[in-house]
Amino acid sequence: MLQTLTMGFGIVFQPATFLFILCGTCLGVIFGAMPGVSASMAVALALPFAYSMKPIVAIAFLVAVYCAAITGGGITAILFKIPGTPSNAPTTFDGYPMAQRGEAGKALGVSLIGSAFGGLVAAFAMALISPQLSAVALKFGPSELFAVSFLGLSVLTCLDGGNLVKTLISGLIGLWLSTIGMDPMLGLARFTWGNNTLLGGVEMIPVMIGMFAVTEVLKQTTNPRKMDDTDKSGGVKTEFPKLKEFLSIKWVMIRSSILGTIVGILPGAGATIASFLSYTTEKKLSKHADDFGTGCIDGIAASECANNAATGGSMVPLLSLGIPGGNAAAIMMSALVMMGVQVGPLLVRSQPEYLASVFSSMLLTNVLMVIISIFVARIFAKILSVPYSVLGPIIIMLAVIGSYALNNNTGDVVLMVIAGVLGYLFTKMKFSAAALVLGLVLGQMCESNLRRAVTIANGNILEVFSKPITAVIMVACVLMLVGPAVAPLIKKSRKQDTKV
Repeated sequence: MLQTLTMGFGIVFQPATFLFILCGTCLGVIFGAMPGVSASMAVALALPFAYSMKPIVAIAFLVAVYCAAITGGGITAILFKIPGTPSNAPTTFDGYPMAQRGEAGKALGVSLIGSAFGGLVAAFAMALISPQLSAVALKFGPSELFAVSFLGLSVLTCLDGGNLVKTLISGLIGLWLSTIGMDPMLGLARFTWGNNTLLGGVEMIPVMIGMFAVTEVLKQTTNPRKMDDTDKSGGVKTEFPKLKEFLSIKWVMIRSSILGTIVGILPGAGATIASFLSYTTEKKLSKHADDFGTGCIDGIAASECANNAATGGSMVPLLSLGIPGGNAAAIMMSALVMMGVQVGPLLVRSQPEYLASVFSSMLLTNVLMVIISIFVARIFAKILSVPYSVLGPIIIMLAVIGSYALNNNTGDVVLMVIAGVLGYLFTKMKFSAAALVLGLVLGQMCESNLRRAVTIANGNILEVFSKPITAVIMVACVLMLVGPAVAPLIKKSRKQDTKV
């Protein structure tokens, strides 16, 4: 461990490498804060700059962009309810309400501290137990990955306990939307109604932008709120949590960082599942669960710790096994392969400098991104001083640009508008936009892995679900799904027994 740290610092603190990591962190934070630019897209946009670098420096630079993009996405999630990346969606649940009541600076401080903490925990986990965790990840086939993605869906019952039925319906609508497009196994068009735009499926980012950003603009237009003093001044100063507040969320941060790291290691799981799963887990464990969704720092810490920890987790199978843990890791692997690096199980043993470079780059980035994010947040926060009659159209403009830039397709802009109107109707009818987005995010992963598992088992569904890891996870899923519905009945029966 000490040798890895020493070797890594020897690499990243070379003047040229340090400058590249600093630039990568700046690019990552800015890209992440821009609506519609996911962490994977941020890495892809930074890829051309990496081709002229040495492979060890290139991976350090791309890791810096990746980690910083996840953190940058929390800035717009808190200030404007526009998740910069899909994994920042749960941050809007509590971050934006805090910004509305004039505590944007405090919300940003918790977000940055949580991001740095989660990233650092994942970096040390990556360096310490990379081979062992990678061996466990190898045991996850299609059936196990289906169980993990279904576990992410099972948190639907925790998103809004007061409207359980409508939340489940919202999730089912999201699952249906995920089936639109080409069949993942047969290549046949489904639910496209002759529309070529829908052949590629319903894109997650335009829907997410529409459901969160456009819906909020429509809400503010129909029912304008009175601006807080912080909004009027236009000066949002990042406020880091005080010692008492930090101690109150310390276990939230630890649990979320560990959970995010584990989920990040699983190939294909990613930061989005980690953040949603962590948020709902903490909501279940919290003694003040009713405060979640109203502006609770626990919710922000859970989301940001988990999604940043997942970045480190996704690098474990990449470095140890040559299996990318997510889209961004896959882009990094393709860059290394193009540079002649043989990624695989022998990389860490034969060329330990790559693990050292990634480890040290993550440590350095998680410190630099806090400082850089403070300045970026101030720039974005200036927009808050603009009257909402002007700010609303600006947000819509950013939403249109973010949706169009995804594929340079006007169809995605139309999709974003439809999602915005649907999101507005959802809020009026008390349905859950978050549940719909979660269903859309995880639906395709659930379907493709389940169908692969059934195909491998020659149609024997019992064989698919009888595998030890799959069975344990599915039992946990059932408990999470049934628990919120059964708990009120148990309480009611206990009260009746007490009265008798």
